[in-house]
Amino acid sequence: MIAKILFIPFSVAGSLLAGFAGKKLFDFVWARFDDAEPPEAEHRDVAWSKLVVANALQGAIFSGVRASADHGSRVAFHRTTGVWPGEEEPDEAKL
Repeated sequence: MIAKILFIPFSVAGSLLAGFAGKKLFDFVWARFDDAEPPEAEHRDVAWSKLVVANALQGAIFSGVRASADHGSRVAFHRTTGVWPGEEEPDEAKL
């Protein structure tokens, strides 16, 4: 229980870094597709296909970066304290 409380600063720092890194990576990747900024749902004149591709790409990048940062912060916490802040293994699938 105490490990979860002590892990909170690691988690917050990792999340902030992941958000920053995810945005930079998405901007870099999107620039390879299009010179214009990525479309958003609030833009009036935007192609649906471009909107969906931009958001799917952004979601995939953010999810991958966030998972990597979360796991990395857990590994760093474990190396520092010797305690793993979470479950050791995934639960077995129940069919």
